[in-house]
Amino acid sequence: MHCPFCRHPDSRVIDSRTADDGMSIRRRRQCPECGKRFTTTETASLTVIKRSGVVEPFSREKVMVGVRKACQGRPVTEADLALLAQRVEESLRLTGVAQFDTNDIGVAILPHLRDLDEVAYLRFASVYQSFDSLDDFEAAVRELRDARAASGGAAAGRAETDTANEK
Repeated sequence: MHCPFCRHPDSRVIDSRTADDGMSIRRRRQCPECGKRFTTTETASLTVIKRSGVVEPFSREKVMVGVRKACQGRPVTEADLALLAQRVEESLRLTGVAQFDTNDIGVAILPHLRDLDEVAYLRFASVYQSFDSLDDFEAAVRELRDARAASGGAAAGRAETDTANEK
């Protein structure tokens, strides 16, 4: 790590702590040349392998853009999308893998989107999973209904409340 003051090519770590978000490490460093102290933040980078073979850094913004299209006209806020993107990134980091295919990211988005908005989930899944017929939609709706019944209808109650609030 170069010193930001004198550009000396080395520094000594004085203190290391986990940052508030739990996803990065904050290190306090001191330059052996000029003696000045500075702080660095280290995060593990996630990379995405696109279908074309191009590798690029993971971007929460790109997750939000993709999901935003599925949420058009739905009662989903920008804050909801930002939280969804954060949860997707966290679930990817928990796997311990640093490089993902775009397919892996789509798989990571689906459960979070299903919890956020079932209609947006169906829209996203229909494109992402290449639904070819009404049977594919019916199977997806059946899965949603089964999951709702298994969870005691919590998602249904939230959706009905949201609809009632809109009227």
